[in-house]
Amino acid sequence: MSTTAISNSKNVLSSDVEIKGNLKFAGELTLEGKLEGEIQTDGTLNLGDSAVVNGNISAQSVVVRGKINGNISAKEKIEIKAKTELFGDIRASKLVVEEGVTFVGKTEVNPNKVAPTAPPARHGEAAKLTESAKSVGR
Repeated sequence: MSTTAISNSKNVLSSDVEIKGNLKFAGELTLEGKLEGEIQTDGTLNLGDSAVVNGNISAQSVVVRGKINGNISAKEKIEIKAKTELFGDIRASKLVVEEGVTFVGKTEVNPNKVAPTAPPARHGEAAKLTESAKSVGR
């Protein structure tokens, strides 16, 4: 089927690409360029070191590099690689954060499970998350 071939396709938008608008795709996409707008997919998004995204991302799974200013939601997993700058909230079933990440925002990990009510977030919580994520990621 041609739809199967499309959903398994791997696409690349190189670092010289700049897009203003929403991006929707199936399969797998590597984005090295700049995007100002929303990204939606049931597939996998790989953001490269030179990627700059200003907008929200909704995907099956996301590997985050570069500079992102927006919320990220993944049904499966979010991996935030070293040297990434992420300003926004993240929500995923699984989260991997490497050492050296700049992250300002809130997290909701494993949202499908009912968790006990947590106390309200306090100032400095992002730093605590980074420290605990470092030990989990090793």
